[in-house]
Amino acid sequence: MNIKRVWAVLAVFMLLAVGVQPVSAQTYLFEVERSEAVITIDEQGLATVEYIYEFVNTPSADPIDFVDVGMPTFDYSLSNVSATIDGKPISDIEESPYVKPGVALGLGSNAIPSGQRGTVKVTVTGIGDILYKTNKVTDVEEDYASFNFSPNSFGSQYMQGSTNLTVVLILPPGMIETEPRWFTPQSWPGSEEPGVSYIDDLDRIVYEWNSPDANCYTQYIFGAAFPARMVPSSALQTAPLVSSGGSGSFDLDNFCGPAFCLAFAGFFGIIIYASVKGEKKRRMQYMPPKIAIEGNGVKRGLTAVEAAILMEQPLDKVMTMILFSVVKKGAATVTSREPLKIEVAPAPATELRGYEKEFLAAMQFPTVKEQRKALGEMVTGLVKSVAENMRGFSRKETVAFYQDIMRRAWEQVKAADTPEMKMKRYDEALDWTMLDKDFGDQSREVFSGGPVILPHWWGHYDPTFRPTSSGSLGGPSVSMPTQVGSAPGSSNLPSLPGADFAASVVGGIQNFSGQVLGDVSTFTSGVTNKTNPIPKSTSSSRSYRSGGGGGRSCACACACAGCACACAGGGR
Repeated sequence: MNIKRVWAVLAVFMLLAVGVQPVSAQTYLFEVERSEAVITIDEQGLATVEYIYEFVNTPSADPIDFVDVGMPTFDYSLSNVSATIDGKPISDIEESPYVKPGVALGLGSNAIPSGQRGTVKVTVTGIGDILYKTNKVTDVEEDYASFNFSPNSFGSQYMQGSTNLTVVLILPPGMIETEPRWFTPQSWPGSEEPGVSYIDDLDRIVYEWNSPDANCYTQYIFGAAFPARMVPSSALQTAPLVSSGGSGSFDLDNFCGPAFCLAFAGFFGIIIYASVKGEKKRRMQYMPPKIAIEGNGVKRGLTAVEAAILMEQPLDKVMTMILFSVVKKGAATVTSREPLKIEVAPAPATELRGYEKEFLAAMQFPTVKEQRKALGEMVTGLVKSVAENMRGFSRKETVAFYQDIMRRAWEQVKAADTPEMKMKRYDEALDWTMLDKDFGDQSREVFSGGPVILPHWWGHYDPTFRPTSSGSLGGPSVSMPTQVGSAPGSSNLPSLPGADFAASVVGGIQNFSGQVLGDVSTFTSGVTNKTNPIPKSTSSSRSYRSGGGGGRSCACACACAGCACACAGGGR
C-alpha cells in the first residue's frame, strides 16, 4: 500500500448546533506562511507533539472553522490535548470524524474570517506506543529504539503558496552526541542534515530542520533512533500493533498495509545504516558552518595545507602534508617510522609557518597521547584560522580555484619528458597534488613506468633510505644511495623504482595515521567537537510551543519500524 495513501473526502458539510440538517458545502482556501512541528520523546518513552500554524485565509474562502490533527497511535487521551487560536483557548476538542486516530478542533466564534490571519497552536502529551525496538545498529553493541514522524498535512485542494516549515525532534535526556541517529528526511525540500543540532539545558539532544520552500500538503517523513536503554523496555514495540478495529486498536490495513510494512522493515534497516554513515560523515566535517554562508570571490593566498583544511580533507593526509613541508624546508628529519620519531633542526633554512612550528612542537612530546592532544589543538587552531580568513569570500569559488591549481600541477608532472624533470615538477607541486582525493592512485600511475630520481630531501623523510653522504640537517643535500641503482641518463643521481617511491609516499599517510593519530575518525571527531560542535543551549530555556492548522486536514505522526505514516492530505 502506498505510503502516501490519502483519505479522500469528496464533500464536507457543517452541521447546525441546533439540528442535524446539512447546510451548503464549505469552501476552504488558505495559506500557511509559517509552521513548526515538534515531537519530544521523554524518558518514559512517551511523546509530546506540538504544532504552530500561521494561517492567511483568502478573501474568497469561507472562515477556517475546524482543524483535524492526526495522532501517531490510538494510545492518547483527549484530556491531554490543548489548543489555542491567537492565544485564546479552544474548548471544542473531540475525536475527528475524518482522521483516525485524530482530534478535531472547533474554532467556534474565533474562526479565522475570510481575508484574515490567525495562529493556531496545539499540544498533545502522553502519547504511547511510539517507539519500536530495532536491530542492533552496525557500529554499536546494543539495541536501539526508533520512531518516524510525519507532520500534520492539509489537502492540497485547500492550500496555496509555500510554507516556512520547521521540524524538530527532541530525544530523551542523558545521551552523548554520538549515540543517537537521525534518518534522512523523505520528500523534504531542504537539507538532508539537520540545520541545527544541539544539547539543550535539559540535557536532551535536539535535531532541527527548516525549509522556506516547504508546504503543508506534502507528507514529509523524519525519524531518529537512540539506545533502547534510555527508555523503559515496556515502552518499546517489537512489531506493528494489529487489530480488527475498534476503540484503542490499530488497523494495519487502513494504516499501512501488510505488504508495505514488510517492505518498510527492510527500508528501515537501510536508513539505519545510512544514518550511521551520515553520523560518521558529520564527524569529518570539522569546518564551522558559518563559512557556508557564501561571500563574494576567491580567497587567494592560502597554502596547500590551508586549502586542504577548507576542503575538509582527511586529517591524516593534512598531517602528512605538514610533515612533507617541514622536511622539505630542512626543519626536521624522520629518524624512525615505527614508532614515528622526528628530529627537529635547531635553525631551519626556511622560515616556518605557525602551524608548522606547532606541529614540530607537538611531535616532540615523549608519548603518543601527548602528541595526539597537541596535534588536536594545532589543527583546531588551524581550522579556526582558515574560517576567519574565509570571512567575506565564497567557499565554493575558493575550493574550485585550488582544485584547478591541483589539476594543473598534475598536468605539469605528467607532461615532463625525463625522469629528472618529472621529479622536479613533482617536488615543486607535491603539496598541491596531495589535495587530490585520488592522490595515491595518481602517484602510482605517474611513477609506475620506471625509476624515479629522488628529491634532495628524501633522505630526511625516509629513514630506510641510507645515503652514502648527506648535508647537514637544515640544509639541502644530494646523496647517493647504497641500496638502489640509478636511472639511465640520470647523471648517476639517486633513484628508486617508481612503484617503491609511490608506495613510500602514499604509505606515509597511513603510517602517520597508525603511529600517531590512531583512529582518524575519532581524532577528527575531537576537532569537530571544538570547531563545528552540536552546540549547547546558552539560554535558560528554549520552548517550542506549537499548534494545529486551519481548515479540515488529514494529519499523521507515525512511529514504528514495521509501519509508516499513511496520511498525505485531504480531509475536512
